[in-house]
Amino acid sequence: MTWATLRTVMISQLRATGVRRPGLVVLAAGFPVAALVAGVPDVLRAEPARAYSGAGSIAAPRLSDLDLRRGPDLSAPLRGLDGRLQRSGVDALITAQGQRRLGGGCGKAAGVPPHSLVYCWDREDSATRTWVPQGVTGISDAVAGERWTGGGRPMLVSWHDKGSTRITFVNPDRRTYRHVLLVEPETRGGRATYGDIDIHAGGIAWYGNKLYVADTRRGVREFDMRQIYDLGASKAGSTKNNDWIGLHGKKYYGHGFRYVMAQTGSWHYVRGSAGPKCRGAGPLRTSWLSIDRTTYRPVLIAGEYCRPSAPRGRVVTWPLSELTGWSDRVRADWVAALPENKIQGGVRTHGSWWFTHNRGTQRGQLLSTYRGWDDWGGVRRQTISHGPEDLSCYRGQRRIWTVAEHAHKRALWGLPARSCY
Repeated sequence: MTWATLRTVMISQLRATGVRRPGLVVLAAGFPVAALVAGVPDVLRAEPARAYSGAGSIAAPRLSDLDLRRGPDLSAPLRGLDGRLQRSGVDALITAQGQRRLGGGCGKAAGVPPHSLVYCWDREDSATRTWVPQGVTGISDAVAGERWTGGGRPMLVSWHDKGSTRITFVNPDRRTYRHVLLVEPETRGGRATYGDIDIHAGGIAWYGNKLYVADTRRGVREFDMRQIYDLGASKAGSTKNNDWIGLHGKKYYGHGFRYVMAQTGSWHYVRGSAGPKCRGAGPLRTSWLSIDRTTYRPVLIAGEYCRPSAPRGRVVTWPLSELTGWSDRVRADWVAALPENKIQGGVRTHGSWWFTHNRGTQRGQLLSTYRGWDDWGGVRRQTISHGPEDLSCYRGQRRIWTVAEHAHKRALWGLPARSCY
């Protein structure tokens, strides 16, 4: 690695500085850290934590509040399910019969800005108030080459209702999509089964085989693309009876869904669960997720939706190499207060940040900015769709994607963004 390349890497990291653990700027191509930062202002040391003093106040968050530990072991019920149910790969799932068709004409009602690429749900999913779309991720987050094993290029959207969570696999090449129910495996009466997952699922992030889903109070739930069960193709599975979930008699049900995706793990905050309101300290209220593949080591990003009456929300990163490894504990490596309140989603690429800003019944805003030495740079605001949510960068398209959540104003759409590549 040349000095010029190394300098570019260092500048990219420094521009992202909020609060960073001392010593977490690691050796690059064998160069000692001390040599790299000699003469550089002291921006790599963690800023001292200061108490939040009131509504909308901004202060330096504390990194140690955001460390994660691995949740309960689910391997036993997962082994039991593997013995009874047939697994499905991602490409088989997005090409199997019974897909829903993407519609058209939703962009105007949703208030999608010009030059956007827009996908519309069918009539039922566009109008339902039972299910509400939230999180967005896709193949560009999942793999560097932006193609899955069988060639598919799916995008994923999370939805919540009053007791369940589902993930939609969108196949843009065929203009189709499929809903998959998320389930939590458990052992009941000595038999493997599963139940509903009742969370807001405000953000999702796909990396390799792992799918991370935001669990507002507790942290992050982890799923695996190799742990999707096809109830329709399983002798012990049934797609009947929309009211039943898990094992009933000798059959497994999933509220009528053909596919269920079993949780394989979780990451909880070491310091406990987050409270019902933003406090500016302690565990994060995990409102949204995204992935940055453009740093020297990819990171999972999480952010906090906070109202103007509360302290400013926070944004944190964790190294994906540790989340996907064997460690039982992962330390947060960067944190900062957000540049605005009511942030529904955020993503970073090449040091540039985008955030979605909720404005209630008005159309939302897309904020674009960068992180300076110790604060955010100038924030540019662009009016975008109604109810914009989670964000994801599709590098090959140079587009930032989000989903508009409101019934009858609902769309999955991507806006051109030069720094997303």
